[in-house]
Amino acid sequence: MSALHSGEHTTMDQLAPPLTRTQVRRRAVVDLGSNSVRLVIYEGENRNPLQIFNEKAVLRLAKGMTSTGRLDESARVQAETVLHRYAAIARAMGATPFDVLATSAVRDAENGPEFVQRLSARLPEMRIKILSGAQEAELSAEGVLCGIPGADGILADLGGGSLELVRLDSGAIGSAATMPVGVIRLADRAGDDLIRARAIVTEALDALPFAAEAAGKDLYVSGGAFRALARIHIAQTGYPLNMVHHYTIGREEARDLAGVVSEAGRKLIERMPGVPRRRIEDLPYAAIILRRLLRATGAARVVFSANGLREGWFTRQLPPQIRDEDPLLAAARDLTRGVIRDAALPPALLDWTTPLFPAETLAQKRLRQAACWLSDIGSHEHPEYRAEQAFLRVLRQAGMALDHHARAFLALTIALRYEALPESPFLAPARTLLDMHAARRAETLGTALRLAYTLSAGTPHLLAGTSLTLGNGRLILGLAAANGVFAGDAVLRRLDRLAQMLGMEAETELH
Repeated sequence: MSALHSGEHTTMDQLAPPLTRTQVRRRAVVDLGSNSVRLVIYEGENRNPLQIFNEKAVLRLAKGMTSTGRLDESARVQAETVLHRYAAIARAMGATPFDVLATSAVRDAENGPEFVQRLSARLPEMRIKILSGAQEAELSAEGVLCGIPGADGILADLGGGSLELVRLDSGAIGSAATMPVGVIRLADRAGDDLIRARAIVTEALDALPFAAEAAGKDLYVSGGAFRALARIHIAQTGYPLNMVHHYTIGREEARDLAGVVSEAGRKLIERMPGVPRRRIEDLPYAAIILRRLLRATGAARVVFSANGLREGWFTRQLPPQIRDEDPLLAAARDLTRGVIRDAALPPALLDWTTPLFPAETLAQKRLRQAACWLSDIGSHEHPEYRAEQAFLRVLRQAGMALDHHARAFLALTIALRYEALPESPFLAPARTLLDMHAARRAETLGTALRLAYTLSAGTPHLLAGTSLTLGNGRLILGLAAANGVFAGDAVLRRLDRLAQMLGMEAETELH
């Protein structure tokens, strides 16, 4: 008689197999900055970094350093305690290497080397690296390019102690400079006087030799204080996607935002929606720096990046063949790993839908290719919620390479591939982010993918017995009679819908 029927007590632990430690590679990095210290643990070797743990402590190591030349004593003691915790977390999660990247405060402080020596003795498993200004700027640039590969303009990475500026030339890293005008150090140097702070930043930026090279291009901004400004703007405008990464606003919008925040005063800032409370003191200085940057560079837009130093560090750990992958397509493949039913289908879908888009650009083709990879993402969802779940997974995915337009386009395409009603309320964020032509293209592609899956049952073998051609105002579906595919009611209905979207008549041909 089994234990379940003999009256013996059997626990779930006895029934379930024992858990084993994951075999996927994990890496840990700490950004030991002037304002905060943050631990991030990444999992896997993906082109788009996958964070599985992220914790921050605001310590303000650089507070008062302008006058004392030393790390704040209270913050230094707290930092040792926090780093001891971070080491324990990294050890428990099996993350290696475990690197600590010390930036402006530690490299400039008189007691910085002593602080590092104490940490190394207490926590020998940590590899502590004091970055020079040039190294910090280069890593930050690599991190931004990880998420925005074709960035063209100037990167401004704002920390508590310094501001790193890097010329980005269509994805290539150019000249760099570091300036002692991070939000904490700027407040100290200016004696908490915003007018004096403005003059200090203006003088520093006037000496930047490559500032004018960004005229009419983009200003890419990274760092917690800049991201806090983005969150304010997102909340104030009711923007439909609550994501800072790739959030983009025009020059005048950015100037207005910076002007309002720099002149608002603490009480008014506290009442602004979306304000992180620990950034309240820093926001006026971040706003001043942003407005001075716009003036110095002549940039046409501001693009906010959630990537920076840590992602640059992660990118350097990857093998060259992974670093060289197309980040958009890598993100699509990563999201569907373990879900897609046949990895040979997406390339077949790309070829099958090509006749529908004869004049597409290279960028449009990449989006269509990504949509083909994502087209089976809802295969394991409940049928009643498949369209909405697939839409949300694509729109809100963690892939760093997707700008907001790409997210909206792909999400709308996949929702319609699962036959979401075009007027469904949950589609509103995507429709808000897309113009009429992009939305129409997404609708056409989604409808075509739905037809493809109806014909093929999600298999490349059955799809190979079908084809689409355009000619003389007709959309012609070709069917190989011997391949097991026929034009039933569902096929004809979806073919008619696709033809209507193209302004054509639908036909079928047997071969």
